[in-house]
Amino acid sequence: MRTPRKSNRTLFIGSTLAAAAMMFFGASGLRAADKKPAAPAKPAAAPKAPAAAGRGTPAAGRGTAAGRGTPAAAGRGAAAGRGGPAAAGRGPAGAPGRGGPAGARPGEARAGLSRSGAPRPAGERVSHTPGGGEIHRDARGQVRDVHARGMDIHHGPGGSRTIMRERADHSRVFSNRYGHGYIEHPYRFGGREFVNRTYYVGGVPYVRMYQPFVYGGIAMSVYAPGLFYAPAFYGWAYNPWAVAVAYSWGWAGNPWFGYWGAYFTPYPVYASPALWLTDYYVGQTLQAAYAEQAAALANAQPLAAPAPLTPDVKQAIADEVRRQVALENAEAAAGVQAAPDPGSSGIARMLADPTPHVFVVSAPLDLTSNFGECAATEGDVLQLNPGTPPNATAANLMVLASKGQDCVKGSVVQVGVADLQDMQNHMRETIDQGLGELQKKQGQSGIPAAPRAAAAPPVQTGYAAIAPPADPNVATELSAQTKEADSAEREVLSQDTSAGSGPEPVAQAAAPAAPPQDIIGWSEDQVKAAYGQQTKSPILAGAKKILYFKDVKVTFTNGKATDIDAN
Repeated sequence: MRTPRKSNRTLFIGSTLAAAAMMFFGASGLRAADKKPAAPAKPAAAPKAPAAAGRGTPAAGRGTAAGRGTPAAAGRGAAAGRGGPAAAGRGPAGAPGRGGPAGARPGEARAGLSRSGAPRPAGERVSHTPGGGEIHRDARGQVRDVHARGMDIHHGPGGSRTIMRERADHSRVFSNRYGHGYIEHPYRFGGREFVNRTYYVGGVPYVRMYQPFVYGGIAMSVYAPGLFYAPAFYGWAYNPWAVAVAYSWGWAGNPWFGYWGAYFTPYPVYASPALWLTDYYVGQTLQAAYAEQAAALANAQPLAAPAPLTPDVKQAIADEVRRQVALENAEAAAGVQAAPDPGSSGIARMLADPTPHVFVVSAPLDLTSNFGECAATEGDVLQLNPGTPPNATAANLMVLASKGQDCVKGSVVQVGVADLQDMQNHMRETIDQGLGELQKKQGQSGIPAAPRAAAAPPVQTGYAAIAPPADPNVATELSAQTKEADSAEREVLSQDTSAGSGPEPVAQAAAPAAPPQDIIGWSEDQVKAAYGQQTKSPILAGAKKILYFKDVKVTFTNGKATDIDAN
């Protein structure tokens, strides 16, 4: 139940998270949490970068990209080594992650919006059946959403399907067509609301915690770490290693890696934990996506000639990884008994701060782009640039990398805020799992040994300690819901007598926001993708070039945008 968008932009260099030098245990805390969280008028100050473990020197990364500066970091060699379990920490590929206990049915939060906050596709029509069912069809007549027997059933790209139902006790069951998903139970800690999810993926149950949050009228859930590490470990994980190291993943013989191999190639050596975590993050995302459709893809040909993830895009992901590590370090500094503020730890901060942010798509999304509707799938990379209005229900992003020919690289897509939160949740969950792997592997398998203070085991957070236990019947209940959804959908569709009689169209939200104005540093291709057709011939003057669009003219110097004016 997610939404895709298009977006493209070159590598942004530097991270605003690493500001001034800080003492060994220094880390900026997040603002105090309100009893009933609300979207902040402006984000709390960005967390400072962790100090290097055991060094007492200023944190690395002030304005520099993670792991940059060593030639070895740029290489992309053959894959190797064996990966860990698929998708741990995120939940099933395609499982609906939106909406905490306050969530609404599709279209219910605001007329013309999906549950994620994105505008519903142009031309979509809704019809109702005598038995109380509700059907949303796209402009081509294809079924997109069905509401029946208290379940919301969403059809996404590539045949994906997700099902959600809220039960009488306010617990929720999310499942997909493969019987994977999670069961969610609400609880309270320190006067704050939490939800505890028991995931079931690949035959393995596991638990994660989240906090309900509302932004722009859209309900979502913000990830809350179950464990915090020592400050020295976050510093070690944030800063570059003294010497670049070779690492073998062991993915070469795995079917998922063969299928996605033309798109994703791990680095042969790693100059920093952030680069290692980047390959771990992307690898886990693609591995989970393949696992969801393993039977269908077992005999499939490798993905047809996608444009591969480039070093600059991977570096942009690594920069984002470091920001998320710094964020968790700041949360940990408040202590394990403090509940993180979802307004400062989630998408609300990312939408309001002046830093570009990168997301890796974690489940199939139907999006609206500047070229029409398109689909983004797991592993595609989107970039959010500053300028989203406060409390917006959706944001414009640029596609930095795409495996398919749909939401193509360089296009601008509109993504609902809840979908962005899902992607950030997936990022933080996977990074946390990767941090656990790094701590276990430090001093072996090529990973440098961490200082003694960084080797301390993580401590469980207070809200994790009192969370409800894992749901013992998760596998059975998810499977049963998937089967019931099959029956309910057949029943509702058989009762739909209005499909050909022109049901009333769904109310449409406002048109996508205008292309962003803060385009300094963009390439010509990026600007053209954002602003569309040129209105007259460009002007060339030495190293400068001026392009004219409907409302603006953009000046480029040596191929990069340096000025924008009204046309």
